[in-house]
Amino acid sequence: MAEPAQRPPRIVAELGRPETPSETAARKAESSRIHRSSQTLRNLVVALVASLAIVLFIVLVVVRPDGATRAPIDYRSVASQSQPTVSQTLAAPKLPSKWTANSASLETGADGIQAWSVGFITPTQQFIGLVQGIDANGSWLSDEVKKARSTGTVTIDGTVWTVYDRRSASDPGNYAYSLSTVIGASTVVLHGGGSTAEFRTLAAAISTQLGRDR
Repeated sequence: MAEPAQRPPRIVAELGRPETPSETAARKAESSRIHRSSQTLRNLVVALVASLAIVLFIVLVVVRPDGATRAPIDYRSVASQSQPTVSQTLAAPKLPSKWTANSASLETGADGIQAWSVGFITPTQQFIGLVQGIDANGSWLSDEVKKARSTGTVTIDGTVWTVYDRRSASDPGNYAYSLSTVIGASTVVLHGGGSTAEFRTLAAAISTQLGRDR
């Protein structure tokens, strides 16, 4: 039986002679290394693209702020429907047209205190929450302002409000600025990130409504 023909040695152009066995082995080893490096880089790119796709999916589909998904609601209508169940007039002031609300509810806490809450979105797209405690006590108020200390008082349309200014804090959240007052048997707390002027607008409207209905 005839033996298979052997491949002639590879001619190295730079040297003008056939490769030696050691040069052939070195060339093949380098070729394998380059191939493995290329595969590793390709795998890293694929993994990175997949990771970015997952993050984008989470941001667009899963993680959405509650406020962004809530449609404006008629808080005055909700207040009217809830009014028969409480002894005090619920704060539902009439506000300028660019003000909206994205939440409104009347709940009774573990302490037995009924609390009316409205989440307002101001004309500058900032949040100001209104919480009205019926026959509330000092402990309830402390909880509603997150145990912040008073930083002064301000009189708005004849009503004195206690100020809790924490705008210089590192992360005050929705309690960067708060106001509280007592009107009749109601303790009213405003809190959020709106401007001082926006807080004054809301506070004045509440004072006008609740003061008129006393």
